[in-house]
Amino acid sequence: MSFDQMALVFDAPMARRSDPETSHIAAANAKQLQAQHHGIIVAALKRHGPLGKDGIAARTGLTGVAVARRTAELLRAGLIRPTGKTVLSTAGRPEREWEAA
Repeated sequence: MSFDQMALVFDAPMARRSDPETSHIAAANAKQLQAQHHGIIVAALKRHGPLGKDGIAARTGLTGVAVARRTAELLRAGLIRPTGKTVLSTAGRPEREWEAA
């Protein structure tokens, strides 16, 4: 799936009609970044196999916070799924393991 196709899956408005033009520009840029992150995460899971949030972050250069936000979006879109297993985070806490759907 291309970045453009992923952007269509996540087509929720990011700015209100009443927001200033600068907010609409920022929202458009955020959508592009969101789609790029989706592609990076799915590609990492396809390339490296199942990983936890911190494993994805380590292999992609994304922050753990960005990965956590995007995994929730990707799960809702059906592009990734939890394996049912947990792995240890970099802090030593259990976190869900994800795989490409």
